[in-house]
Amino acid sequence: MKNQIVNVTQERVTIRHVAEDAGVSVAAVSKVLRNAYGVSDGLRGRVEASIEKLHYRPSVAARAMRGRTQTVGVLVIELSNPFLPGVIEEANAALSENGFKALIGIGRSASSIEASMIESMIDNRMDGVVIIAPRISGKVLERYARQIPIVVIAHHEPHAETYDTVNSDDLRGGYLAVEAALRAGHQDIAMLSYDILDSPATIVVLQREAGYLDAMRQAGLKGRIIRLPPVAVDRQEAIRGFLDSKDRPRAVFVWSDLDAVPLINAARINAVRVPEDLAIIGYDNSPMAAVPLVGLTSVDQNATQLGRTAAEVLLSRIDGRRDARHLLIGPHVKLRGSI
Repeated sequence: MKNQIVNVTQERVTIRHVAEDAGVSVAAVSKVLRNAYGVSDGLRGRVEASIEKLHYRPSVAARAMRGRTQTVGVLVIELSNPFLPGVIEEANAALSENGFKALIGIGRSASSIEASMIESMIDNRMDGVVIIAPRISGKVLERYARQIPIVVIAHHEPHAETYDTVNSDDLRGGYLAVEAALRAGHQDIAMLSYDILDSPATIVVLQREAGYLDAMRQAGLKGRIIRLPPVAVDRQEAIRGFLDSKDRPRAVFVWSDLDAVPLINAARINAVRVPEDLAIIGYDNSPMAAVPLVGLTSVDQNATQLGRTAAEVLLSRIDGRRDARHLLIGPHVKLRGSI
């Protein structure tokens, strides 16, 4: 069935206008918006084409009439990363100061689980969602953001129109890591990253890699990115292999403290002196990096500012703001004994 032309220039576009334009029922449009199971590609295509054409957005006023629940969902990829609690705690503090409660969900690095949890948050009439390091694509986030205010952390998509992003300036952070190594007198500087496989282009590691390569080029040096196995895989053997490699660099910028801390530990166990034999710079400035026995130089993302800013941006969305905001928090290098 072809899309029909609907004259809605003089009034606010509603879900009924979308249904009429797409030639389907209101219930069908609702299913597409909720990303419900069993929606055919043909139906989704017709509805999404009408949504795009009519510039449909759910009515904030209608949500307000139904009443707020004063609850916000916080969806995280996992909780094993020691950097994340600081972000979550500060976001929760900012929400609490404004009379909101936060309910935390764990996506387990699976897009299907994340999608299901967002749908549950919508069904339970939460007022908004903070999502940290999602696996689901920006296109899917756009669909959900038509139904509920969304702010995303650790997701670089500055052209998104229906949801907001708050990120560390990861491009700048990668650049700063190289600058720190150069100031310490190193020139043979590699980056230890991981195999991104089918990860979306919005992930933070790609920004950090770009910053590293930019800094190396500007210094007149050749960049070298060494990739560990994917995030979900045990990388201990690969880290030992890196330490034993004949062409091991003199200094290494590690994409995250998640691998930098195990690397510095493995180096010391295997009699590789840090920083005399290998200088190491991490990213996150996680609590473990500051432990004296670790003493890891690391790029600080400012977890508290990330969490608070994301909460404040979400609250302004809940209050009716429609323009998209994409904010970058400036990082800095915390120097310790590893370089």
